Amino acid sequence: MSLRPLSDRILVERVKEDEKTKGGIIIPDTAKEKPAEGKVVSTGNGRMGEDGKLLPMDVKVGDRVLFSKYGGTEVKIDGVDYLIMRQDDVLGIVE
Repeated sequence: MSLRPLSDRILVERVKEDEKTKGGIIIPDTAKEKPAEGKVVSTGNGRMGEDGKLLPMDVKVGDRVLFSKYGGTEVKIDGVDYLIMRQDDVLGIVE
């Protein structure tokens, strides 16, 4: 199944966080924080401006983005966890 977000929303898959610290200590699942970085899987077409013209998206499929810790809405598709969020919730693109 595929999902295409509407308007200025994007579908993001969180990146996996390291299971060890640099010193070699293994971090249990209960102590891990949710990563605030992800990969854009799908984007909407953009949003309409006040003049009625379509404003294009700044992010594109494949971009690695940073977002706020509690941003977006969690959804599960085919057993994989994703986030749907507005483009405005993205703090930056990792290059």
